[in-house]
Amino acid sequence: MIERKLIMLPGPTNIPDRVLNSMIKPIISHRGPEFRKLYQEITENLKYLFQTQSDVFVLSTSGTGGIECAISNIVEPNDKVLVPVFGIFSERLKEKIRRRGGVPIELNLEWGTAPKASEIREILEKESDVKAIAMVYNETSTGVTVRELPKIGEIAKEKGILLIVDAISILGGDKLPVDEWNIDICIGGSQKCIACPPGLAVVSVSQKAWETIEKTKNKPMYFDLTRMREYAERKETPFTPALPIFYALNEALEIIKEEGLEKRFQRHKKCAEAFYAALEKLGLTAFPKDRTVRSNTVIAVNVPAGVDNAKVREIMREKYKVVIAGGIGELKPKIFRIGCMGIISQAEVLMTINALENALMDVGYNVNLGIGTATAREIFKS
Repeated sequence: MIERKLIMLPGPTNIPDRVLNSMIKPIISHRGPEFRKLYQEITENLKYLFQTQSDVFVLSTSGTGGIECAISNIVEPNDKVLVPVFGIFSERLKEKIRRRGGVPIELNLEWGTAPKASEIREILEKESDVKAIAMVYNETSTGVTVRELPKIGEIAKEKGILLIVDAISILGGDKLPVDEWNIDICIGGSQKCIACPPGLAVVSVSQKAWETIEKTKNKPMYFDLTRMREYAERKETPFTPALPIFYALNEALEIIKEEGLEKRFQRHKKCAEAFYAALEKLGLTAFPKDRTVRSNTVIAVNVPAGVDNAKVREIMREKYKVVIAGGIGELKPKIFRIGCMGIISQAEVLMTINALENALMDVGYNVNLGIGTATAREIFKS
């Protein structure tokens, strides 16, 4: 048997037993009345999560598949798409556009920083015929959230261009009112803040986006949104859905509704504040220097000089039963990344900080043992 550990990764994350248990329901026909009822419930719950009146879809794929779906239904050869690049996942977004034949108009930023609305506007005033802005809302590789996304949405609306948003590591963990912020296609993943098993992408599509999608030539077969819309009219999916995870998604969405979005966002924010304060007391520094762009769902912290990233994480995992991530790409040995998403509360935060404190001491780093957990407790008391 695999030993259960506390999973504090930036995805996948811990899953409530209630959600896991929902997957043992009997397999049903995905063309029958039971599935149509399930589909309707998921649709209503997703609209609540996205805060949208527009169409929503569930894809049996990873979050990356959801991004592939969005780009391949919008971008055609030679289409210009403005892409802020400030981490691994925004680089991947740029690459998807390029492979589709589009022309990425890059806003290259230092990793650990976030794009500003003024920078977006400046590029749009210089570049003509830009079809869309495609951007990552929460850059999982750097722990950065684009706090000016609402302003960027206003610019997209003003300019009459589409706004495509990768919200995979933040949907359900921080504010994201899709309609209010003028987001035309928004993509989330089941395994992050929604606290569901991996395997599903969720997508919202505005009416403005449909006007472009309907004109797109050579749409993909599996990810054809117009075909998904046709099947959605009879509450079905075009192809066989991952039924057990559909059950899990619906249960996870019900839990989100029971808690309420605002309470959920505040819970994530409070836990993030506790993490940042505790890590600072331990002498560690957050990777994003600007406090205003630090993510509430992915805590990225610099590894102290002389400390072996992989060894600390191995000790945390094997000795203290807590799993966190290192960096990816060029940041692989340089930062720790802690998921602050889904099932996250004082208990998980304190267990993680305690494990990190002890692991750092085990590798010889000078730690005032207990100062991190004490600091976090004070944040939760406040």
